[in-house]
Amino acid sequence: MIPCTRSVRVAAVMLLATRVIPSVGDAQVKPGAITPIASLRVRGESMNWFGDADGGNYSFLGATVRLGLEQKHSRFEWRIEFAAPLLLGLPDDAIAPAPQGFLGHGANYYRANNNSTSAVGFFPKQAYVRWKSEGQHWQGRLGRFEFAEGAETTPPNAALAVVKRSRVAQRLVGPFGFTHVGRSFDGVDVGYTNGSTRVTLMAGLPTTGVFTTDGWGWVGNMGIGYGAVTLPGPWGADRGEFRVFGLYFRDSRDIVKTDNRPLAERQADKEPIAIGTAGGHYLQLMPTAVGPVDLMVWGAWQFGEWGRQDHAAMALAAELGWQPDLLKGLRPWLRAGYFRGSGDDIAADGTHRTFFQVLPTPRVHARFPFYNMMNLEDVSASLTLRPGTRTTLRGDLRGLRLPESTDGWYIGGGAASKTDFGYGARPANGNRGLATLLDLSADVRLDSHWTVSGYASHAIAGQVVKGIYPASPNGWYGYLELEYRW
Repeated sequence: MIPCTRSVRVAAVMLLATRVIPSVGDAQVKPGAITPIASLRVRGESMNWFGDADGGNYSFLGATVRLGLEQKHSRFEWRIEFAAPLLLGLPDDAIAPAPQGFLGHGANYYRANNNSTSAVGFFPKQAYVRWKSEGQHWQGRLGRFEFAEGAETTPPNAALAVVKRSRVAQRLVGPFGFTHVGRSFDGVDVGYTNGSTRVTLMAGLPTTGVFTTDGWGWVGNMGIGYGAVTLPGPWGADRGEFRVFGLYFRDSRDIVKTDNRPLAERQADKEPIAIGTAGGHYLQLMPTAVGPVDLMVWGAWQFGEWGRQDHAAMALAAELGWQPDLLKGLRPWLRAGYFRGSGDDIAADGTHRTFFQVLPTPRVHARFPFYNMMNLEDVSASLTLRPGTRTTLRGDLRGLRLPESTDGWYIGGGAASKTDFGYGARPANGNRGLATLLDLSADVRLDSHWTVSGYASHAIAGQVVKGIYPASPNGWYGYLELEYRW
């Protein structure tokens, strides 16, 4: 339990930071100088976790200050950055017996921080050195850093850069930056760049964090290795790109796995998880007489061992976007997409077929994060409006269902501690319909430092959800956020 007076003191420091940081950020930076790093994010969240379940309706406040120093030279740079997350008003009654389980992010924060309604932390978020070759073709990084697979390069075309950032990156490995703690990796990465071609290699150990405010240590007995080659598309880098990648994940913790086998069988399975993933993505922009059209295709195939079982799974996503040449003051962007992540149809056949999302940033691809990419079909349509240069409005409509009714409804975003598997599952009870999700968001850049964001969503429950939460099962989630970056 964190004493209230301590939380108040930390909140006062965060408020003071909002007054001090901008004056520092406006200073002129000289090449090779040691410069400060500063950011602040404050977010109030409200949750109704599928109806009238006890404890499922609550609000809480979270904030994170990140402060550090860095120095950049042409062939060498370093960064040291600390994070201080603060959580207030966490629900103490939002953890229900199975099958209802944890009722949203507030419950996850509460349980991960020793059943406390408030929590505060301070830990090194990043601490690394980076070296570069004389021609800037080679670079390497060693230490603690954030890593997002799929974000190794930024397309020169602004539209493709948005698609890559919001629909490709962090599907399998990411810093989980939406939570107030997130994750880092202790390890090394090496990159080679030649024109529009980029080769990336990375190996690391995930740190604790995500929901627990203790981000000092490692998850333990877990590591990843990643390699990717990103190349320009057939009509040049300004029109498209493609990437092929490989990812290896191993989890040797003595912990109960989450899958569709009976509990006693899972408890007896002490063998490690060792999974290889091979995949890639393709982006293409096509100018037309009625406005540019973009295409995104992403896919992954998995193989290896899931404890005592073999592992064989897959996932595929395809999306089409169109920016019509009309309503130019609003700059509309329409998108339609389909995603499928495989589920396990037979629990007793010795092969685990549920796609495993590894260590992602879930909310990039599930804005109301009551689901993830495991045993999921997602049919989506979205509209984005961009009035002016500082405002972005977006609305999504999604139809969500489970490919396999004999598998579960999976929730989570990867391991965050030595005792947390990272994913939970609720039974489907022979059903497939999960929910229809409607959401709206608004992001307004106030100036070069400050951004305010709002989000609201409503989930209309399908039979899977109704089977677990029969009383008023629909859910909603929303937040208001203020962020400073320098």
